[in-house]
Amino acid sequence: MRLAALLLTATILTPQQNAAPPPSRPFAEWLQELIAEAHARGFSDELIDATLSGLTPIPRVVERDNSQAEFTITLDRYFQTRVTPRIIRLGQQQAMEQSDVLRRIRSEYGVSQGVVLAIWGLESHYGEFTGAYPVFQALATLASEPRRSDFFRNELFKALSIVSGGYIDAKTMTGSWAGAMGQPQFMPSSYLEHAVDFDKDGLRDIWHSKADTLASIANYLKAAGWEPGETWGREVKVTAAARERIADIPMRDAGCSAKRLMTERRPLAIWQDSGVRLLSGAPLPVSDIPASLVDVGRRSFLVYPNYERFLDYNCAHLYALSVGMLADRLQ
Repeated sequence: MRLAALLLTATILTPQQNAAPPPSRPFAEWLQELIAEAHARGFSDELIDATLSGLTPIPRVVERDNSQAEFTITLDRYFQTRVTPRIIRLGQQQAMEQSDVLRRIRSEYGVSQGVVLAIWGLESHYGEFTGAYPVFQALATLASEPRRSDFFRNELFKALSIVSGGYIDAKTMTGSWAGAMGQPQFMPSSYLEHAVDFDKDGLRDIWHSKADTLASIANYLKAAGWEPGETWGREVKVTAAARERIADIPMRDAGCSAKRLMTERRPLAIWQDSGVRLLSGAPLPVSDIPASLVDVGRRSFLVYPNYERFLDYNCAHLYALSVGMLADRLQ
């Protein structure tokens, strides 16, 4: 998203338990206003006819928006259904097949192969499943809904810019229910800002080129502030006594919804002195890196600044933790 992501954030998605309110006016009326704005922005009649004319909403898209798995199941269930033995096996295979590309990506962007592969694997099963929803129809459906209309309306015009720029033909522009595209599941704005032509064929092709896909993921993370050589975090044990000692460490008061469910950063030494330990019971590493505590169900994690780059890709802890744990298996 992610994404993304939707993220990324990337599609960035927020939890919504109640159904979105109905549109304030009929979709056809809303669409005519959108088309008029597209004309005013300078998009051609031919492009508008090919992408917007005659669109109808997709009810399934609205249903998916109101029942995202990142906010409706447990971490263990999420991890078991997404980080499967097959995903790990395919990731290890891709690590060997793309070893030269991954080495060059790490040299240029500072992002390790495990992290790049993990995002690729979770977003599209290494390019196997990139989504079958028509991007313009999906984006128009969500843009016509009040809940996040401004965000998706902007993405819709970015998608028009992608087709206008000759990056992909409108007829083949398919993606996720949220309009995320290609193997890294970039939203249109993320594509325009972060997609790269790593194989030097003149195209930023996140739909077919593995090199462009992997480098674009790394470029996204680098632009978000990825710190080369640093890990994302680790699972820890927090006893009741430790919980009392850290009770005065406040939660975040800014950022996306998932970031506001993390504590403020504190040096590892403070967590160590408070009684937080590795799962084995061993002491925490000696390091100056600041960490935040994330509680997901009965499990706890100390996460570092690089973890927040996963949330920039897709603002959901189940997603970000799964990326981190899969990355550890693919290093």
